[in-house]
Amino acid sequence: MKFTDYTYERPDYEAYKKDARTTIQQLKEAASADDAKAAVKKMSEMMRGIDTQVNLSYVRHTIDTRDEFYEQEDHYWNEHYPLYTELHTEYYRAVLESPYRGELEEVLPSTFFRMAEFQLKSFDPSIIDLLQKENELTSAYQKLIASAQIEYDGKKLNLAQFGPYLESPDRDTRKSASDAQWRFFEENENAFDDIYDQLVKVRDEMAKKLGYKDFVELGYLRMMRFDYNRDMVQTYREQVLQDVVPLASKLYDRQAKRIGIEKMKHYDLPLNFLDGNAVPQGDPDYIVEMGKKMYHELSSETGEFIDFMVEHDLLDLLAKEGKASGGYCTYIANYRSPFIFANFNGTSGDVDVLTHEAGHAFQTYQSRWIEQPEVVFPTSESAEIHSMSMEFFTYPWMELFFKEQTDKYKFEHLSSALQFLPYGVLVDHFQHEVYENPEMTPEERKATWRKLEKMYNPHKDYSENPFLEQGTFWFRQGHIFEDPFYYIDYTLAQVCAFQFWKRALIDKDETAWSDYLEICRVGGTQSFLEMVKTANLKSPFEEGSLTEVTQALEEELDKVDDAML
Repeated sequence: MKFTDYTYERPDYEAYKKDARTTIQQLKEAASADDAKAAVKKMSEMMRGIDTQVNLSYVRHTIDTRDEFYEQEDHYWNEHYPLYTELHTEYYRAVLESPYRGELEEVLPSTFFRMAEFQLKSFDPSIIDLLQKENELTSAYQKLIASAQIEYDGKKLNLAQFGPYLESPDRDTRKSASDAQWRFFEENENAFDDIYDQLVKVRDEMAKKLGYKDFVELGYLRMMRFDYNRDMVQTYREQVLQDVVPLASKLYDRQAKRIGIEKMKHYDLPLNFLDGNAVPQGDPDYIVEMGKKMYHELSSETGEFIDFMVEHDLLDLLAKEGKASGGYCTYIANYRSPFIFANFNGTSGDVDVLTHEAGHAFQTYQSRWIEQPEVVFPTSESAEIHSMSMEFFTYPWMELFFKEQTDKYKFEHLSSALQFLPYGVLVDHFQHEVYENPEMTPEERKATWRKLEKMYNPHKDYSENPFLEQGTFWFRQGHIFEDPFYYIDYTLAQVCAFQFWKRALIDKDETAWSDYLEICRVGGTQSFLEMVKTANLKSPFEEGSLTEVTQALEEELDKVDDAML
């Protein structure tokens, strides 16, 4: 079957509720461990069905946000998903309280029980109306971003299609493209402010209703952070500020020299080389063909995976009108199928999709043996290890895509991966400030962003754009609106991925790939720190681990005469 043949059918909530409550009652009244296991198996099957339908609806809605049918389905899920969550929470309570829990622990992953406990702590029927409101607001943000149709260069462009102009070697083009893009955000400033202001208030009210001090506490529960807390994250952010920001600033100084601009402005940052950034040397079809070749040569497992993805049309890659922004991977449970969504725009980011999102997709493909839909994907900081590490494991094949520009691409990619760390913790720090001070006005939030931006990204000069100078860059960071606290995860995973980079490419450690394969296979059956141990990596929270990888990166980047690239 092709993806277009995958059947979407809106579930009948009342019928599902009846079946779910019958199954939950069977679990509660189980006369034996086998009866309890049978009820759990039945409930897992039912939940896979719901997971399948919600993901099919989401994918098809984001492919074309103007599609009236899937827009209505988006409204349905915004309203009903919290109601399904209520039923599933009743199920989790029955599992945790079952007299046969010991026997259930023999057949269910340990993370399932921790996830169930966190779910009970983060949900109550009293917040259903607030969850529905939160869903509608995140959809409003997504639709607003997707609505961008900006007149530029005689065309109407969405935000993703600006990529090549923003990286143009011509400075006037970079500036005018940047101005055109940010004008869209400025024209819609009140809408972005209003959506986020409502989101903050809704989330804060949820937290208070559940008895928490602030949404930070609730947010960490929703992110299923089994191994670490906000104090550990704060210490980690301080380490990044101390160890990484100076190194990132040094790389920006090198960039300024390379492109011949003494004082770079914000619109100069996307250009890494005076004669242009590395770009794929072929069209999207060529990129996919080279991707197939790469994954067949990397391993038998990745070869089988990429064939499955292509044969079943499980990639939607091109930027087009009405399509939601960004890129993601999801999993269609009943079809045991990953799905990759992207917005190709002719930049090196197109290849990054075929490594990063494919890293997620490969992990879920390897984890298809897991019956519980909640733990096919691991928690987000673990999931990003798979995606970011795949970007490095595929380095030996980059010549297929970039040809004579390969060295340029690798230097740019490695530099930007390191430079990302301060930005990633900036996004996290900002959200802590926002949710610890929910009474802030939109103007105060923007001032807070700009203050933190000067700490973590001191290289950013917005002197020619008053709108950005007031602290609005975060308007385009969808995670802040849609997935609160999902951002530090990228940086924690990046520190782990750098360790795989060093082992595989610098130390030539042949066990690196087998360790990576193993953590793909375990999926969400291990917590973050358990997975780090399985992969034979050091925790980003471990003293010295950040310094160790940044020193290795600095040494490697210092070997490159980037002026000659």
